[in-house]
Amino acid sequence: MKSKNAQIIFVNRFYAPDLSATSQILTDVAERLSASGLDVKIYTSRMSYDARSSYPKTEVLNGVGVTRVWSSRFGRGSILGRACDYVTFYLSITLTLMFAVQKGDVLIAKTDPPMLSIPLGLVARFKRAKLINWLQDVFPEVALNLGVGAQNGVFIKLLKTLRNRSLRRAHANVAIGERMAEALISFGVETERIVIIHNFVDDDAISAKPEFSPTLRKEWGIGTDDFVIGYSGNLGRAHNLDTVLDAASELTEHAAIKFLFIGGGFLHDQLTEQIEARGLSNVILKPYQPRARLPETLALPNLHWASLNPRLEGYIVPSKVYGVAAAGRPLLMIGDPDGEIGRRISEFDFGLCALPGDHHSVVEFILNQKASPEHVADKGEKARIFLDQTASRKGAIDAWKALIVCGS
Repeated sequence: MKSKNAQIIFVNRFYAPDLSATSQILTDVAERLSASGLDVKIYTSRMSYDARSSYPKTEVLNGVGVTRVWSSRFGRGSILGRACDYVTFYLSITLTLMFAVQKGDVLIAKTDPPMLSIPLGLVARFKRAKLINWLQDVFPEVALNLGVGAQNGVFIKLLKTLRNRSLRRAHANVAIGERMAEALISFGVETERIVIIHNFVDDDAISAKPEFSPTLRKEWGIGTDDFVIGYSGNLGRAHNLDTVLDAASELTEHAAIKFLFIGGGFLHDQLTEQIEARGLSNVILKPYQPRARLPETLALPNLHWASLNPRLEGYIVPSKVYGVAAAGRPLLMIGDPDGEIGRRISEFDFGLCALPGDHHSVVEFILNQKASPEHVADKGEKARIFLDQTASRKGAIDAWKALIVCGS
């Protein structure tokens, strides 16, 4: 697939040193492909995920050439401001790539901003480059299932038509899960143009340790014998918060059971309000932590929880699950048992998938795990097996190399 002097060009709105999730995984892939001898380039924006910082126009980071185009910087505070950031990025990146892309290059479009495959598809066809769509999520379905926009509006229908055409014409579409691949097939994308490459974490740095980060527990005032249910990362519109808060309310009399939230996001203010309204003294809040501290923060809880609105299955995969599995911790998933993660939990038996609202099953699972450290250890070992067999970093990088170099 790759000609001798072809550039491998990734496009995403964020890249290192930004710490957003899409930036981190893209950085890992780009740097490892560059280290293997490929000519890797990044085209991104100058803004940070929180819109508070600005990055240089051009630089080389660990062998990867980075070009940052101009866009507005209203940030994530309003839908109108975010839309303006998207539109200005579309225009800047399309114009820039019209001059930068050469015949035979491999142009890889991520999905931040949404629908990036539409303008990049035009660039690829005009410049006779190969387009690969790397779908971290699927729009406009995500927005529609969260109640943003009219399901049958003319504009939405047009977006879907253009999006589907760009997916069908692409050389390949990388889905990050089986349910997402099924969604692409439902859009009319040929199976031969779909490749599943799961997201991953640094599974060398994050190892399955039996210790529950005693040093960090002491620093944060958490007892070494406390049973901690952890959440690490963004709490967004796609997530379910009430089920776990209902469980926390029911478990307030169990002094040794703690709920730890590390991070922020759209639902964080609601979380803070609910903690106060419910009088939850068993919930601990911590801000986002440096990436270098991730192995320690993931190892602190006895088990972790994640969630996804069942309506979003096939359109989003909660990738924080891979960090939990790397750390060898059981997972409590709030979502669809037949969803991407629900299927994996059933297959590898490393936790529980409960439907949103079923806080009684959540409480029962937590109490059973607390009563049996052996069960926690067993499910933690199975979680790591799941990661090693399906979502290792080496496996993902090898799959990317095969797709880019061989076209397989």
